[in-house]
Amino acid sequence: MPQFAYKGRNARGSLVQGEIDAGTIDAVATQLFNIGITPIDIKERAEKAESDISFSSYLNKKPPNLDDLILFSRQMYTLMKAGVPMVRCFTGLIQSTRNFKMVDAQKDILSNLESGRDLSSSLARHTDIFSTLYISMIRVGENTGRLEESFLRISQYLEREKETREQIKAALRYPIFVLIAIAIAIAIINIWVIPAFIPIFEKADTELPWQTMLLISTSDFFVSWWPLILASVVGLIIGFNLYTKTEQGRYIWDRFKLKIIIVGDIINRATLARFARSFSMALTSGVPLIQALTVVSRAVDNEYIGEHILNMRNGIERGEALTKTAALSNMFTPLVLQMMAVGEETGQVDDMMTEVADYYEREVDYDIKNLSASIEPVLIVAIGAMVLILALGILLPMWDLSKVVR
Repeated sequence: MPQFAYKGRNARGSLVQGEIDAGTIDAVATQLFNIGITPIDIKERAEKAESDISFSSYLNKKPPNLDDLILFSRQMYTLMKAGVPMVRCFTGLIQSTRNFKMVDAQKDILSNLESGRDLSSSLARHTDIFSTLYISMIRVGENTGRLEESFLRISQYLEREKETREQIKAALRYPIFVLIAIAIAIAIINIWVIPAFIPIFEKADTELPWQTMLLISTSDFFVSWWPLILASVVGLIIGFNLYTKTEQGRYIWDRFKLKIIIVGDIINRATLARFARSFSMALTSGVPLIQALTVVSRAVDNEYIGEHILNMRNGIERGEALTKTAALSNMFTPLVLQMMAVGEETGQVDDMMTEVADYYEREVDYDIKNLSASIEPVLIVAIGAMVLILALGILLPMWDLSKVVR
């Protein structure tokens, strides 16, 4: 969308000037009249060359993240609650948003709003930024006349979503770092440490224990084939990333994550908390039950659990109760199923789902705080076995050599 520089006078007759993004000069004039400025001069500004873009601007070309969406939703709620017209909301946001891709999306949304489209349809043109749940919430807010409340609920949900993702990352971060450290230690030992002892062992006229033979064989393999091993590791990482971007690969990986020892249970409950929170928000906002389950299945960020949610939707379409379909999915504990049943009987499913989300989030918080204590015994045993083999493989032949010297 082109950018225009303008000069005009406000209600007091004072000269004002600035810049506005709009489709045409007439659109600029209309916006100025709407904010009480009488335009005197409007000129289209030439676009900046690529060489004029600073390094910080280049960094801001990255796709919008949750922080950008939270800030956008909060700002829209504040502006709309204050009674600012929709067009003026986006005009102001375009000037203050730092992420370039978000700015481009806002310019396109503003252009669509000026063309007479509603906000939800304009947002639906940017599904790479706004999720199906986000768009559905905005559409319900438009239909009920409570759009600012929709933005408030979305911002609160996205903040919870960010916390959930941080919890899952925290659950995975510690074991991943430890495994990487172990892998690096094994590589250093096999490529540099053990080869320093091999000449000493070869000169000794003694039979080497099996631990030493194992270390020598492993070290010879690493020294001879380390370029191929390194290339294989890099290839596996790239192949894994590409495979998990496919539909089948993402489904298999999402199912596997839930079965990882200790960590998988935390990821499962964090994902169910996300489902309960988003489902409650959708029902509270007035989204129909079937549609709510459909959009929530895409919002949980786990294809395996998303498939179970879609199966719940299919059961409800057949006339089954929500609690029954939830029990058949085998995703929830008996305590959570009882809470669902109470909510269904009293007609307060949204409130009960909020309680379910709170319940799972409290459990996840507790488990993450105790994650180190749960994983440390497993890691200590693994590291201890590795150190034992290393110590026996090096110290036993050295002990035999000391006997020969005596």
